[in-house]
Amino acid sequence: MSPSRRTPRNAKNRRGRGADNCPVELGKEYEVDITEMSPHGEGVTRIRNFLVFVDGTKSGEHLKIKITTVGSMNADAKIVV
Repeated sequence: MSPSRRTPRNAKNRRGRGADNCPVELGKEYEVDITEMSPHGEGVTRIRNFLVFVDGTKSGEHLKIKITTVGSMNADAKIVV
């Protein structure tokens, strides 16, 4: 029998994109449309299919945001005035 060629459970390709393939950058500004609301009341948008949560927004709004934190599967942003 040949040995199994499975990737380890903690491999980056198993969960999310990893920091190397993240389509948003910390501190960068983006112009987005809020498409839905999270269960916690935050507005949700997607940048190249990457979830971004924006506090204090409503579904249907078009605005400029600035990325404040970046995780492996999503990011948080604030509204730029």
